[in-house]
Formats: sequence, structure tokens, C-alpha cells
Amino acid sequence: MQDVKLQRKKLISQLDGYVSIIAFNARNSILQDDADTEDNRLSSFAAVNILHNVHIYKKLPDSEQLSFFSSYNRRDIGPHPVQFERVPQLLKPYISDDYIELSKAIKDNDTLLGYAYLRASQEELSAYIQTRILLDILIALVALASAFIISSKLQRRFTTPIDTLLDVVQKVAKEKDYRIRAPIAPIKEYNMLSRAFNTMLDRIEQQISKLQQAEQENRRLTLSLEQKIEQRTDALKTSNQELLNTLATLHQYQNQIVETEKMASLGQMVAGVAHEVNTPIGLGVTASTLLQDKLADIQKAFDEKKLTSSQLAKFLSESKENLGIIYRNMERAASLISSFKRVAVDQSNENRRQFNMLQLINEVLLSLRPNLKKTQHQINVNCPEELELDSKPGPINQILINLIMNSLIHAFEHIEQGEIQINVSVENNNCKLVYQDNGAGVPESIKKRIFDPFVTTKRGEGGSGLGLHLVYNLVTQALNGKIQLESSLGQGIKIQIDFPVIVRSNKSVKSSA
Repeated sequence: MQDVKLQRKKLISQLDGYVSIIAFNARNSILQDDADTEDNRLSSFAAVNILHNVHIYKKLPDSEQLSFFSSYNRRDIGPHPVQFERVPQLLKPYISDDYIELSKAIKDNDTLLGYAYLRASQEELSAYIQTRILLDILIALVALASAFIISSKLQRRFTTPIDTLLDVVQKVAKEKDYRIRAPIAPIKEYNMLSRAFNTMLDRIEQQISKLQQAEQENRRLTLSLEQKIEQRTDALKTSNQELLNTLATLHQYQNQIVETEKMASLGQMVAGVAHEVNTPIGLGVTASTLLQDKLADIQKAFDEKKLTSSQLAKFLSESKENLGIIYRNMERAASLISSFKRVAVDQSNENRRQFNMLQLINEVLLSLRPNLKKTQHQINVNCPEELELDSKPGPINQILINLIMNSLIHAFEHIEQGEIQINVSVENNNCKLVYQDNGAGVPESIKKRIFDPFVTTKRGEGGSGLGLHLVYNLVTQALNGKIQLESSLGQGIKIQIDFPVIVRSNKSVKSSA
């Protein structure tokens, strides 16, 4: 559209030059009343194909009326009706679908002698517009096809390893075959995850093998014990008749003692198991950690020769449940890995790209979750949900991380429940990011030097004094923006950052973290 407007503007400028030349040349012809000379002069415009008709009108003396003086008409077009009434209105170009009409006053000093009228075709401009539209459509189709092919290949590269791992987890959970192993993945992060999963399966398989051996040993001991009991019972039966009554009484007491011992053993077993299962079962990593604890308990019971079939059955049941928890959290782990990877790429990359501002802020907060979850601080974000910007996300990412960590380390050192406010707004292709906290603030002694290198309130306590200096350099150099700080001791800090962007879309919304 800009190119079409530019071409039309050039055409109008060219026609304005023609009509100015015609008006200048016609002045002498009108003063000398020499129409033939002017006709010959106008015939030279036959070389200009876009000019269809040229009229020169002469103003009658002592009257506002016009008379026809001279004209030029292209041979294949023919004459055009006179424009006595419209000529004064055509001092500004009149553009129709097919033609452009333009007039110019012919003056001698300040005296109006008449008008030069020009009518030109837009055929060449229309042909240019049609060609340009077809070319733009072709370029757009090629770009879309290329983007689709590249995105499809990237999708297959990143989703195939995680789908393969999910299939392995499902198969293990369904068939309970712990000999299955996850294949090697072409991506480093996924390969590390597969190795960790295979290591866990190795340990489970080893423990199950030991448990099976222990169960066989228990059966052998039980059979041996039953044989000894039968032998002793037979020996008692062969005793003298005088002891039969006593033996019957002893059998009654023996049954009571056996039941009492069973209850005592059951109580000890329940107490030991209850001590282990009282710990809450978490998600993800917590599930795998609990599974390792249970493995340690089974190993201990086996070594102490106290392993029972009920303990083994309970361990298998809890193992299946923990594997189910690990599987359900695997997809969640995949999305977390993707968000961190984008932040890492952005931090090491200062190229421009289009991104969602609210999504970028949320990914920063997600990467800082290990630091934030240890505190009770609140982070509120006020940013349009569909704010799509074309800028450099890497420097923005680093700026937010440095500001938040600066608040956690310095501003909230003696505050248990601090509050951070992040506001984002856009106006006239300029992004305004306002960062505030209600922490300790900045002392007046270093306020003017806060963005200088090696300025810190924790000198000798591990503070480098380079955090806000890095923020200043990222804003002014990488983003080509401005930064301003307002703070009073004990009143928190307010940092306003302004930098130019290209806005793709915008819609207001508020969020908090």
C-alpha cells in the first residue's frame, strides 16, 4: 500500500510538472494571441503516452468567463469536452478510477490569463499495482510454506523423544515389566532424563529380584518349621496315656499363646509400617524419592529376616501408584523444560523477535520459583494478556531477573512478606515497564550512584554491586531505552524503564504470582 501511494504520488508530481511547463509556455502565446504556435508546442507531448488530453483556456478581458484557446488530444483517444466550470476546481488533482485531471493557473505577474488543463491515464499505474500484488502474494505463500516445513521438523525433533519416553512409562505401568528400558534420545536434556529413568528401573528390578529370593527362602523356612511341628506333635502323641489330658490342656494354652504372639507381631509390623507411610506422598520428584525410601525399608526387612508377604504386596502396590504419579507429572516436566530453555536462549541471545510480554514475565517468575517458594513475598503483574511485541526478549528477561533478585537479597532482607509490583503499558510504540517493591529502599548516600559499577550496600558480604549496573547497560544499550529510579530509605523502590518497540497486538488484563 505504501508503494502504491508512493507511485501515485510520483505520477501526480510528474503531471504537476507537465502542467506547470504547459502553463509557463502558454503565457506568451495568450499574451500574443498566437494559438497556432501553442498547438504546435503541445503536439510535442505525443511522446508522453500517459497524457490523453491537454486544454488551454483563455480568460476573456473584463470578464470571469473562459474561452477555448488551444488543445492537444492523443490520436487514439480523440477530443475531450471543454471543462470551463471544473477548471478552477482542478487546481488540486482529481483522481478517478482510470484518469487523473489537473489544472494550473496561467498568470502574468499577478494577472490571471487563463488555465492549463491536463487529463492523464492511470493504466500504467494500475498494471504496476496488479503486478506488485501478485508478487507480494507469491512471496507470502513461499514464506508460509517455508515456516510450516521448518516448524514441522522442529516439532518432530522435540516431541518424538518425549513421546517415546511416555510410551515406555505407560508400558511399564501397564505390563509391570521392569526390564524395559528407555532408548537413547538425540537431545541432551531428554537423554539425561531417559538415563535417570533407566537407572530407576534398574534399581526396581534388582529389588524385585531380591524380594523374590527372600520369598522363596521364607517358604522354605515355613515348610521346615511345619515339618518340625508335625514331628513334635507325633512325639507327644506317642507319650503315655496319663499325659493325654494334660496334653489337651496344653494344646488349648498353646493356641492362645500362638494367637497372642501373632497379634504382638502384627502390632509391631503395623507400627513399623505406619511410621514410614505417615509421610505425605508428593508429586513428581517427591514420588520418586518416596519410592527410594520404600526400597530402603524393604531391603532392611530382608536383611533382618523380617520380610513378610504383606509387606511385599504393599510395596508393589505403592510402586505402581508412585510410577503413576511420575507419569502424570512427566508431561508437566516437559512444559517446564521448554519454558526454561526459551529463557536460557533469550538470555544468551539479543536478536529481535516477536513475543508475548505477559508470557515472558511468567516464564521469568517460573525460573525463579526455587528462590521465591522459600519466601512469603507476593509478586503482582499488571500486563495486557495479548500484548505482542517485536523487540529483544533476552535483555528484558535479564532485567526482570536482576531486579527481582535484587529485591529478594537487599530490599526484603529483614521483611518476611514483601510485595513486588510489575506494570507494563504501551503507547506510541514505546513500552513503559514500571517495577516497584515495598522493601528497605536505597540510602541517599548511594542513590545518585546506584547504577555505577561496584556500588552495593553489602560490601564484604558477597555483594558485587554489578546488578543494577548491568540493568542500566541492558536498558540503554541493548534496548536503546531510558531508566529512572525513585526511592527513599524505608519506602521501597520504583524503577521506570522506557524503550521503543513494535506493537503487534494489545489487550488489557491483570495477573499475580
